[in-house]
Amino acid sequence: MKNSHRTQHGAALIELALITPLLLLLTFITTEFGRAMYEYNTVTKSARDAVRYLSVQTPGTNITQARNLVVYGNTAGTGAPLARGLSLANVPAANCCTWQSAGADPIINTVTVRITGYTFHSLFPSVFGVNFADANGNIVFSDIAATMRAPS
Repeated sequence: MKNSHRTQHGAALIELALITPLLLLLTFITTEFGRAMYEYNTVTKSARDAVRYLSVQTPGTNITQARNLVVYGNTAGTGAPLARGLSLANVPAANCCTWQSAGADPIINTVTVRITGYTFHSLFPSVFGVNFADANGNIVFSDIAATMRAPS
């Protein structure tokens, strides 16, 4: 019985050494996925805040303030961006804010705020040879937009 215990003595250490890389990989993937979702939700919320702001403004006005609200969380455009890598370039003035009218009796006016080309930058581009995104660890999100009804 004593010999059986002695032959098993290092087995647990070897098993731990074999499973640790897999556990670390799962931990890093889960962490980065959570960070990506957090930043996506932050950018989405900022688009909603900007469209809510524009929905009570005169159509075609206060676009600069809305762009600042998307990026910085305030209309003055001061402070740090809400999400890492988010800039005014992601909210181009030419097509960030659009007003549309649809229907007849009643006519429904809407305003849309669009964020384009936002890129999530992973802290760990790859772990043990597994890439999370592209070779640099970047995930480019598709356009993020929010639309709200504006007063007639």
